[in-house]
Amino acid sequence: MRKAPLALGLVAGIAALAAVILLRAPSPQAGNASSHREAPLISEDPTADNTDLYAFRSPDSPGYLTVISNLIPAEDPAAGPNYYRFSQGARYKINLDRNGDGKADVTYAFRFKNQDGPLFLGNTVQSYTVTRTVGNSTRRVKSTSRVIARGMTPPDNIGPRTLTQFYGTGDYRALAAKQVTSLEGGGKVFAGQRDDAFFADIGAIFDLVAIRKGFDNGGKDFFAGYAVHTLALQIPISQIDTKNHVVGVWASTERKAAYVRRHRLQHGWRQVSRLGNPLINEVVIPTKLKDRWNRLTPATRKPA
Repeated sequence: MRKAPLALGLVAGIAALAAVILLRAPSPQAGNASSHREAPLISEDPTADNTDLYAFRSPDSPGYLTVISNLIPAEDPAAGPNYYRFSQGARYKINLDRNGDGKADVTYAFRFKNQDGPLFLGNTVQSYTVTRTVGNSTRRVKSTSRVIARGMTPPDNIGPRTLTQFYGTGDYRALAAKQVTSLEGGGKVFAGQRDDAFFADIGAIFDLVAIRKGFDNGGKDFFAGYAVHTLALQIPISQIDTKNHVVGVWASTERKAAYVRRHRLQHGWRQVSRLGNPLINEVVIPTKLKDRWNRLTPATRKPA
C-alpha cells in the first residue's frame, strides 16, 4: 500500500509555535516565516538571531523534506572589512517533534569554525559539522548522536572581482552550489550566505501597520538587497515520518553559559533564540516577555 505523504502540523497547541502544513501532493504554497530582531536581547546578538524558518516537501525530490533556517538579519553586502559569519560560539539547531509533545525527537545541530581566507577581505569561509541526535533524554530514553556531515561554507558575496580573483568565478550562485554536501544516510545540507527571500514593509508595519500601496501592490520590501546566513537541510521523509504523517519543526540557537543551580556553578548550553510560526514573538508576545519566550521550548505551557 502506498504511504500517505508526510504532513507538518502544529505541535502541542499554540505553545509549539513551530509548524507549517504540507499538502498530500507537492504544490506551491505561500511562504510564512520571519522574526527579524524580535526581542531586546537577541537584537544585540545578531549572529544568534533566527530570522526565518521554512519547511516543505521538496518540489525537486518529493520523497524529501526541505527545512531552511535563516540567521543574522539584514546583512549588507557592503560590510567590509568585517563581513558576516556564523558564530563559532553558538550551536544552531533544527528540531523535529514526531509525537506532538513539543519536545525534539530528532535534532540537527550545526557548529562552525573560522578558516583563514586569501586576504582580509575574503576570510568568510567556515568549516562546519552537522550532528544528528535521535531521542530525548527528558523522556528517560537514551539519545544517540552522530556527526553526519562535514562541510564548508562558500565565501560571502563580497563582489565579482574578488570572487573571480580568489575563487575562479564571479558567479556566486555557482560557488554556493559547489558547497552542497551529502548527509550520511541520505539527504543534503548547505550552510552559507544567501539573499533574504522574505518580503516585508517593516517601516510601515511598525508605523501602526500602514502598509504602503497595500498588500496586493507589494508595498516597500525592506529586505531587498540584504542577505542572511542560511542552514538548509534536505531530509529523507522515510527517516522522520510518523503514523499520522505529522511532525513539528522549529529552529533554535544556543550559547555556552555559566549559571548557578542548587548552589553550584554549572556550565552548559543555554537557548537564546527560537523560531517556528512567523511573527509570534515579534508581534504577539509583549515586549517584557520577548526575551523569556526566546529561552523557552515549545513544550513549555507557561512562562517560567
